[in-house]
Amino acid sequence: MEENFTPQETNDENRIIPVNIEEQMKTAYIDYSMSVIVSRALPDVRDGLKPVHRRILFAMNELGLNYNRAYKKSARVVGEVLGKYHPHGDSSVYDAMVRMAQEWSMRYTLVDGQGNYGNQDGDGPAAMRYTEARLDRLAEYMLMDIDKDTVDFQPNFDDSEREPAILPARVPNLLINGSSGIAVGMATNMMPHNLSEVIDGCIAYIDNRDITIDELMQHIKAPDFPTGGIIYGMEGVRAGMHFGRGRVVLRGKLTVDTKPSGRETIIVNEVPYQVNRDALCDKIGQLVNEKVIEGIAHVNNESNAKEGTRIVIDLKRDAIANVVINQLYKFTELQTSYGINNVALSKGRPKTLNVRDMISEFVEFRHEVVVRRTQFELREAEKKAHILQGYLIALDHLDEVIAMIRASATPEIARESLINAGWGLDEVQARAILDLRLQRLTGMERDKIREEFEELQRLIGHLRELLSNEGMRYDVIKTELGEVKEKFGDARKTEITYLDNEVRIKDLIKEEDVVITISHLGYIKRTSATEFRAQRRGGRGAKGSKAREEDWIEHLFVASSHHTMLFFTEKGRCYWLNVYEIPEGDKTSKGRAIQNLIQLPPDDKIRAIIDIQDLENEEFVKSHNIVLATKKGIIKKTALEDFSRPRTTGVNAITIVEGDELLVAKLTNGTSEIMMALKSGRAIRFAEEKVRATGRGAIGVSGIDVDDDNDAVIGMICVSKEDNSRSVLVVSEKGFGKRTPLEDYPITNRGGKGVKTLNVTEKTGSLVGMLDVAAKEDLMITCKSGMTIRMPAEGISELGRNTQGVKLIRLDDGDEIAAITKLDDNEEEGNEENGELEAQTDVNATAGATDGNEIASDESTDASEDSNEGDEPGTEGPVTE
Repeated sequence: MEENFTPQETNDENRIIPVNIEEQMKTAYIDYSMSVIVSRALPDVRDGLKPVHRRILFAMNELGLNYNRAYKKSARVVGEVLGKYHPHGDSSVYDAMVRMAQEWSMRYTLVDGQGNYGNQDGDGPAAMRYTEARLDRLAEYMLMDIDKDTVDFQPNFDDSEREPAILPARVPNLLINGSSGIAVGMATNMMPHNLSEVIDGCIAYIDNRDITIDELMQHIKAPDFPTGGIIYGMEGVRAGMHFGRGRVVLRGKLTVDTKPSGRETIIVNEVPYQVNRDALCDKIGQLVNEKVIEGIAHVNNESNAKEGTRIVIDLKRDAIANVVINQLYKFTELQTSYGINNVALSKGRPKTLNVRDMISEFVEFRHEVVVRRTQFELREAEKKAHILQGYLIALDHLDEVIAMIRASATPEIARESLINAGWGLDEVQARAILDLRLQRLTGMERDKIREEFEELQRLIGHLRELLSNEGMRYDVIKTELGEVKEKFGDARKTEITYLDNEVRIKDLIKEEDVVITISHLGYIKRTSATEFRAQRRGGRGAKGSKAREEDWIEHLFVASSHHTMLFFTEKGRCYWLNVYEIPEGDKTSKGRAIQNLIQLPPDDKIRAIIDIQDLENEEFVKSHNIVLATKKGIIKKTALEDFSRPRTTGVNAITIVEGDELLVAKLTNGTSEIMMALKSGRAIRFAEEKVRATGRGAIGVSGIDVDDDNDAVIGMICVSKEDNSRSVLVVSEKGFGKRTPLEDYPITNRGGKGVKTLNVTEKTGSLVGMLDVAAKEDLMITCKSGMTIRMPAEGISELGRNTQGVKLIRLDDGDEIAAITKLDDNEEEGNEENGELEAQTDVNATAGATDGNEIASDESTDASEDSNEGDEPGTEGPVTE
């Protein structure tokens, strides 16, 4: 029978949909663009991988190519990736895998390659049929917990397999390895960084979600390239950190050697990132031939896999090495610029990210992974505990269970019998009991089951607590990051050099000891410490600034010109000022009003100053405290870290109650002993541990009992428990002073009345100062009249607590001691240099200077008050007027 093949009439017009070509091209191009952006060219901010790299690592993990297993041919890996996950060309997959194995391309490699994987001279890798590969150890932490429902899986290209949409990376891979790629209408170029620094930054972010990028840069200083080099200038790096767009200028690392013949040779030990060494040598040779660079006789690339980079540039006999180096940086790739463009996928969309954004996204992703992993482990633990509970029930009714099973004709009947036995067993437990091996019915196995069940109950409790406590989850993240840092952290490879315009101002200031004075009316100045030479005890001193009748020197201390000063006011505020920013003057100059340097209110005044060597030294800042004391005996301890971020407006350091005011501030290491003294002559000594650290806004606790409204704290010292070389120096307002061994003061609890430290009389006047001194230190004593004297501490006798001391300085009628401070014994050379000047200076001996052994005790007060019989000549040195 013939079939009718006559075609039926169709209306083609119904099958053709007319569209606007402009709209169609827009739609098609957008679809293509998004496919390239999302599925090919840009990394995900969470694991730092593009799809091809993610698929390679996952396929190698599925093949069991762990770091401690045997290598497999690269072709086997490429075939697995192509056939199951990545339907593209084999060369694209192989090239991507090779790059993850190259130590000069990746800061931290993720693939461990065996065979010829190319080199920095531009030689490509061998064919995939020759090379072998397996996962590197760090890749284990990229894939860890992937089997615990920590990430979502999605169908592959033909729906025959499932692949992870993201890897549960424990490593902040995007920051440590960077990424580069060209998408459609956008591109990315992200720099690698040091793993230890990045993890420190992540932990700092977890501890303080409000951390600024400048504070993060204290941890993550700059990019760290696998080939080393020197970052030349930080301005572009800071822009990249803050805004996600910037520029890094990287230089090769060079050294200059001199041959026995006297000719110099430039050795290139490190080249900039992604620079081809052979091409670099060819370029140098070309520039020499073209006479663009002069002075080079020969260039040779002596680099090899064992010794690393070594390019030898022999110079001509008359060549100047520094001139040739500058020419090399200017005309060759020994100085290369890299654009920072931090574009990555965030929640499926391309986004420009700064360093804080990247850390935030990674930490929140890790939090999600920890939650999902904990939920999975809890489900598994509850399932296993449920079955073990069934085992325990069966073991408690063992004879009945055995009889019931023997009486059942089929397993189904036995299962139903167990469920209906009234013991509370369900179907899952009944199946598990029927599958139980007879050997597990022994007494030892029964104990093991019971122990395993109890251990699971503890684990379940811990996992439930973890799910309910966000702080514990972030602690887990910090612990896991610390483990990664411990195993894989290393030192920076790339050095940092600041440009001339980026050098800190203090780097241009000569570092020297200076004397800083602040007058009662708030005038401040710094003077070189060498202007104040030492005199013996009893000297008259040298003239300082001419103070007005109502003004005198109230604060005097010594600091380095590179240090930072913390100024504390009587109302409890704290301000910062670099020492080099204080106006310089000589001994007789007035100084400048401190209100011109810091934003000090008119009704407040400086009461205490602390000299900080380096506020940027994180280890130092975290290991020290600031102890504050008020006139009414209140003491307070706060971590130095709370004062490590300077603000021009100042911060509140302590809450001052009405009628009280801040008096003293000291820097401590947490294990010091504290002494506080009153103007009535009493002092107390107690351990710093007795004062609990509190925040900046707290009031404080009682340090010493001030039971008289006319009495007040005049000073506080903090001394080390182990340092036996220091003694306590006290000075009265009429110039009497003494040193007393620290052990003469008993250690008590804070808040007591204390013991006598100076026998205060009308002759001595009230106690005005207390210092801890060593014999080799010098003292500077300043009077309200402006007179200043410098003397060695060892020239002051050590006396008991209940004495008046000896005369330290002769005062004019109506004059009083205004301030005392100490200097370290590091200026002997300066004093020797001034020797000739002193010899030419007029000597003005002070009449009636006291003897070095005279003790102004209670018994000798009447006899010596108006007499000079005990004086000996020559007890004071020359005085400069």
